[in-house]
Amino acid sequence: MVLEEFLAEWRNSSSKILVHTSGSTGTPKPLWVEKNRMKASAQLTCNFLGLKADDTALLCMPLDYIAGKMMVVRALVQQMRLISVEPSSRPLRDLQSSPDFAAMVPMQVYESLKYPHDASLLKNIKHLIIGGGAIDKELAAKLKTFPYAVWSTYGMTETLSHIALRRLNGDDASDWYMPFENVSIRIAADGCLCIHAPLVCAEDIKTNDRAEISSDGCRFRIIGRKDNVIDSGGIKIQIEKLEQRLKTYIDHSFLITKCNDAKFGEAVVLMVAINNKDSKVTVSTFKDICQKHLSKYCRPKHILFIQEIPLTGTGKIARSKAEDIANEMLKGE
Repeated sequence: MVLEEFLAEWRNSSSKILVHTSGSTGTPKPLWVEKNRMKASAQLTCNFLGLKADDTALLCMPLDYIAGKMMVVRALVQQMRLISVEPSSRPLRDLQSSPDFAAMVPMQVYESLKYPHDASLLKNIKHLIIGGGAIDKELAAKLKTFPYAVWSTYGMTETLSHIALRRLNGDDASDWYMPFENVSIRIAADGCLCIHAPLVCAEDIKTNDRAEISSDGCRFRIIGRKDNVIDSGGIKIQIEKLEQRLKTYIDHSFLITKCNDAKFGEAVVLMVAINNKDSKVTVSTFKDICQKHLSKYCRPKHILFIQEIPLTGTGKIARSKAEDIANEMLKGE
């Protein structure tokens, strides 16, 4: 979808608009959402960040998904000047000055930091929000020195983008997300986060994110996805924690997934993206890393080499597809 198509859809007589979920844990699903609720979501973000009329806002994510659509709506609601660029890993490459406000996925931030021109512009964005994936410790460390506010977002298509932010730099940097005004949270019996956001959601939402709430009851932090738990012989292993543990030691793109296992029910699988130039890299290379840095029960039973990490249209790891690939590659073993 191009910007003109979305604007025409936004301005038509229908009170609703079609969006699609990201598909990180399965097939993307269509969802009809109310335009008035999208406006309310946009206003919550603009109020929280202090965005104002005539600020420049960068659109650098696909308009097929809620993140891109909401950047346009925020610009319309707050009368900001929208700068639209082709979605890519380097959205700042062709700009000459920094926008006042931008929303990016971690991959775009990571790639922008590699190039002096891009990095300089990135550091001078006055309001930078990052969502659509986890921010690892290495990237977080680089963002700590940024002079302007950098935020990690929490939300999903069903909440019309984010409903909470946490600061990544400055004196207010924190692991805890602060929900917007009129948003309340609780933890369900299975440990997953529940969201009450009446301005943007007609009904309360029970997420698949395992979380904990701060002692004051006002903030929360994410432990990992409920469906990203590997139950191997009764030992429950959180995929995100395992990936975070290995990031320091593995230079290649990789992910942790699971496969069916006759003995343990499920087994840990390490999938590493290897190209033809890495012909000297062997399974033993990664087996040694895991042996040294992971506990016995968390070590991968299988290490698989693939051409590239499967991603969704929004740049998230396609977890369901990765699991399917692992089971297919290990069929018959």
